[in-house]
Amino acid sequence: MVILLTIFHVLVCFFLIVVVLLQSGKAADLAGAFGGMGSQTAFGPRGAATVLSKATTVAAVIFMLTSLSLAIIAARGTGGGRTVLEDHKPTQTRTAPAQTPAAPPAAPGQPVGAGQPVQVDFSQIPPAGQAPAQAPTSQPKPAPAQPQK
Repeated sequence: MVILLTIFHVLVCFFLIVVVLLQSGKAADLAGAFGGMGSQTAFGPRGAATVLSKATTVAAVIFMLTSLSLAIIAARGTGGGRTVLEDHKPTQTRTAPAQTPAAPPAAPGQPVGAGQPVQVDFSQIPPAGQAPAQAPTSQPKPAPAQPQK
């Protein structure tokens, strides 16, 4: 049924294209271009409907009906009224990203943070207008020197 209706729809499309292209435009003659032959009317002079104009009207109505029919059939075939989001089932739940351990300090001569993620601890920053109580030390203290004998 759907295939037959689709084939009929395509044939009506081609017929409508041919019929429209075969018609001459309204006031297409030379007098219409210069204001003659009743060009003061809204759509130009209106004569008796020709066979081509009647065929265009019939083909346009059939085209609209087949388009509407195909749209209704397609909507019923997909479950009707359901959206893509309703059919989506989450594969995994979102969790907080895992905390990576802090990288050891870089050795002298190596670039800082080469290939390592940078982590900033914002909890040590005081609110605006307050001085820090004590500056945090990020470097380890050197070991005391041993006296030589």
